[in-house]
Amino acid sequence: MEPKTTKLLVLSSLTFLLILILIILSRFIVSKTLFFVAAVIFSLLLIVIAWILLDYTVLDPERRKKSTMRNSSLEGEDLRLEYSFLRKVAGLPTKFSYKTLEAATDDFRALIGRGSSGAVYKGILDDGTAVAVKRIDGAEHGVMELQSEVAAIGSVQHVNLVRLLGYCLGPRGCGGPHYLVYEYAHNGSLDSWIFSHSRHDGFRSGGGSGSPRCLPWAVRYRVAIDVAKALAYLHHDCRSRVLHLDVKPENILLDECFHALVSDFGLSKLMGRDQSRIVTTVRGTKGYLAPEWLLGAGITEKSDIYSYGMVLLEIVGGRRNVRLIDEGGNASERRWSYFPKIVAEKVREGRIMEAVDGRLTATGCEGGVDKKQVETLVYVALWCIQEKANVRPSMPRVVDMLEGRVCVAPPPEPEMIVVDLLSIDQDDSEDKSSERKVASSSEDRPPSSSSYSFAFSALSGR
Repeated sequence: MEPKTTKLLVLSSLTFLLILILIILSRFIVSKTLFFVAAVIFSLLLIVIAWILLDYTVLDPERRKKSTMRNSSLEGEDLRLEYSFLRKVAGLPTKFSYKTLEAATDDFRALIGRGSSGAVYKGILDDGTAVAVKRIDGAEHGVMELQSEVAAIGSVQHVNLVRLLGYCLGPRGCGGPHYLVYEYAHNGSLDSWIFSHSRHDGFRSGGGSGSPRCLPWAVRYRVAIDVAKALAYLHHDCRSRVLHLDVKPENILLDECFHALVSDFGLSKLMGRDQSRIVTTVRGTKGYLAPEWLLGAGITEKSDIYSYGMVLLEIVGGRRNVRLIDEGGNASERRWSYFPKIVAEKVREGRIMEAVDGRLTATGCEGGVDKKQVETLVYVALWCIQEKANVRPSMPRVVDMLEGRVCVAPPPEPEMIVVDLLSIDQDDSEDKSSERKVASSSEDRPPSSSSYSFAFSALSGR
């Protein structure tokens, strides 16, 4: 029997008994003693009835409310734990609170680098997991970039893609800044391992030393394959094709075993399988952008392939593709060195090994250089940077080439029209030196997209 029904029956019985006592007192009492006893019983019955009424009308609803809240809280906790478990199993991003990230990053003091949209911090979560927290600055720009990145990689899983663990809307909500939480790459970014004068602008390794580091050839070749597999997955194995649009050494991270992880999907676009081309504004990093993107002709996955080819050349040579050479200290003696053009000349002359990073044969860099692999990597790179997008191979075919399943034919020499687009042709006359400054990049760090105005003005006549 339910407690509510029991209380009603007891209350009814006591009320009946009280009425019965009143009748007896009014008709049959003959002595004061009996009257006193009856009065005591009557008082006790009144107290019991009053307590039952109080419990039924006041205390019981309060208890029921607390019990309901407690049960709801327990059910909510169970649902939260189950949902958290399912999210981890499915690999979906978790929404972190701002206070959690603030505590994990020591109040955002553990700065490890800066990306195109904001700073990157190292953090340690409560469970001991090391993470990289990327801050996205700017109100509208930050929200758009957050949505782009979460949409692009929140539901994709690949061994060579950096995992997005979660996100956080900043303390000012839609006004930003916002945060993306990634798995931490212990060996930093590729640029800090292949460029001799790298400033370690990307993720640093735990050592923290500023001394130059040289990546062995075998690891470089494996990194090239890892990145190719990641891009092949994004382009062909996702429900919607994902275009990275900012493939460069700074966005290739190395884990503890020096396997490559493609990161920074801030510029990503989701491309439906029935779409052949996306038209978007010029962003990304100069030196890695495909000619069709610079010309405003729209982009496809072949634009990523062009950027990948440029990265391959930098992996081989251990230098930036675009480098300013200052021999005499004045502007008239400066000239631009365009590495893809140099490599194409070395291939034509049969001196391909001269394009390889000289440090790879020096003391302190483990392992030798496989000439066949160098030839394969250079040939693939030159195929990838062909000016005509339809001539470039797909990323799955690139993987087959690098892994030896497909023979790599000698590529046609690229026309290098991008040299004219970027105004860095080293044969240009001196009167163009000031124009070349606008479109240049340094050895230490690739320039941002803020310096494209001259190239477009020259092309459009504006």
